[in-house]
Amino acid sequence: MSPFRLPPPASFSAAAVAMVVGFGGTVALIVQAGQALGASPAQIISMVTALCLGIGLPGAVLSWRLKMPVVLAWSTPGAALLAASTLGLGWSTAVGAFVIAGLLMVLTGLVPALGRLAERIPAAIASAMLAGVLLPFCLKLFLVFPADMALAAGLLAVFLIMRRVAAAWALPAVLVAAFAVLALRGQVGLPAGTGLFGELSPVMPVFDWKAAISLALPLYLVTLASQNLPGLVVLRAAGYAPPAGKLIFWGGMTSTILAPFGAHGVNLAAITAALCTGPEAHPDPERRWTVGVLYGLIYLVVALFAAPLAGLFIAMPTGALAVITGLALIAPLTGSLSAMMSVAEDREAAVLTFAATASGVALFGVGSAFWGLAVGFLALAARRWIKPRA
Repeated sequence: MSPFRLPPPASFSAAAVAMVVGFGGTVALIVQAGQALGASPAQIISMVTALCLGIGLPGAVLSWRLKMPVVLAWSTPGAALLAASTLGLGWSTAVGAFVIAGLLMVLTGLVPALGRLAERIPAAIASAMLAGVLLPFCLKLFLVFPADMALAAGLLAVFLIMRRVAAAWALPAVLVAAFAVLALRGQVGLPAGTGLFGELSPVMPVFDWKAAISLALPLYLVTLASQNLPGLVVLRAAGYAPPAGKLIFWGGMTSTILAPFGAHGVNLAAITAALCTGPEAHPDPERRWTVGVLYGLIYLVVALFAAPLAGLFIAMPTGALAVITGLALIAPLTGSLSAMMSVAEDREAAVLTFAATASGVALFGVGSAFWGLAVGFLALAARRWIKPRA
């Protein structure tokens, strides 16, 4: 049977829908992350271009070599973590943190013991940290209402209706509605000097211990726990036997190589992977790997035109950007809150982690994500090691 037989139309549509949901749903968050870290418009365009290249090329090659639909994505929770940073470390220092996080992922893929140790991180603590990172973005959604009631309420209504009618298309529909309103107001544009094609703008990484603790370590943990491990579960649920070490290794290696261009994290997809790994994408499980190849090729096309695509969000009014980002993170926040409360005995530690992270507190130049993890692990240790009095 020839491996080059043309896939059915459903495979093309599944790959395209997965790209639209993955890219359109969270590219606004990538832009906010770059802005929060002090990146220039050209560097944000480089960030989006590098991420799309990292998703497209390795994903297509791995799908072809492993004969399974390997769907990659950028780290959405990682981007939220970066966008929430208030430390003012600078773009070069942030890029240094990206390199460290990528190398940690490479080590996890190479050393099986590290992977097993990472899997033992309590899901409640990891989910609580993620929920604490995501909460401020969802709150900012409603803070836009006093300044722009029509836009915020209209986009919220579109989101709620589409979540009931066609959940996968809720965020793309929000984007279409947002750009329609902004176009009527004359608020759609591109930054000066934006070209047609994506560009890569490398910077020399600067390594700083505060960035390593505040950004690199939480970025590594949240990407592993919220993206890579669920991504492996999705592949296993579809009937495949993914080589966990190899997939985590190549995600980390891709992130490390592309970090100087702004790629904060490339990893296995979870939600969008479900669109490409089921029988709706291809009726033959042995041929379903072609969907992963198509998905990767589509992302390479997106990388080619990343400049105007990212530029639209860079030039977007901050209120509209906040509403789109907040709506995009409602589902991840819901999942994180549910997971952090799922184990009764870990709830107190999870709530402490959530509160510390969401507070945005920075002590000794170290951000709240680290302190959230620290207080959560401390609470777990106290519960397990200190026996209560009778």
